[in-house]
Amino acid sequence: MKDTSKHQGLRNQLAKQLEEKGITDKNVLEAIRKIPRHLFLNSSFEDFAYQDKAFPIVANQTISQPYTVAFQTELLQIKKEDKVLEIGTGSGYQTAVLCMLGAKVYSVERQNELFKATSLLLPKLGIRPKHLAFGDGYKGLPNFAPFDSIIVTAGAPIIPKALMAQLKIGGRLVIPVGEDVQVMTLFIRKNETQFEKHEFGDFRFVPLLEDKN
Repeated sequence: MKDTSKHQGLRNQLAKQLEEKGITDKNVLEAIRKIPRHLFLNSSFEDFAYQDKAFPIVANQTISQPYTVAFQTELLQIKKEDKVLEIGTGSGYQTAVLCMLGAKVYSVERQNELFKATSLLLPKLGIRPKHLAFGDGYKGLPNFAPFDSIIVTAGAPIIPKALMAQLKIGGRLVIPVGEDVQVMTLFIRKNETQFEKHEFGDFRFVPLLEDKN
C-alpha cells in the first residue's frame, strides 16, 4: 500500500486536468489531489490510475472516470457534516472523495464481492464512512433517512421513488438517467411534493440494477 511522491505528482497533474475541463470546486480538486486512486485499483493496473478514464474493477463494475467523480461531487455542493447517501459504493473511490469533503457517508453496494473488498480497503486508508451496506440501491437506506444529498453512481433507467422520498427538503439528488447513454440529472427538493430538475449532458455508466448479487 505505497503512496509515493511520483503518485502525488500524477495526482497534481490529474487535478490540473480536471480544472482545465471545468471543475471549479477547490475542495473537490483538493480531494482528488489527496486520495491515492491507485490503491483502489488492482496493483497491476497502477499505471492507469491517474489517467482521466474509467477502469474495470471486479464484478463487471468500473471505477468512474475522475472527471465524472469530480463533476457529480461538485453538483452535490457538500458542506462539512452533510449526511450523504451514495448508491453504488463500487471501488470506494467516490466514497473517499465524499469523506474527504467532511460528509457523513452512508453507502450501498449490491455486489457482495465488491462490498467485502471495499469494506476492508477503506479503513486501511483511514477513510471512515458512517455506514456501508450490502443491499439494493433502488431502496436506498430508509432507516437512516432523510439525507442532505444523494449520489447515484450507476445509470438509472428510472428515478427510484424511494430515493426521492429519502431526500431532505432543500436536498440534492445527482443521478445519471437513461439506458445506454445517461443524462446527468440534478433534482433539488423544493417541498414535500415538488422537485426542481436540471440536466447536464451525456455520460456513460454501468447500469443501476435491482436486488443484491
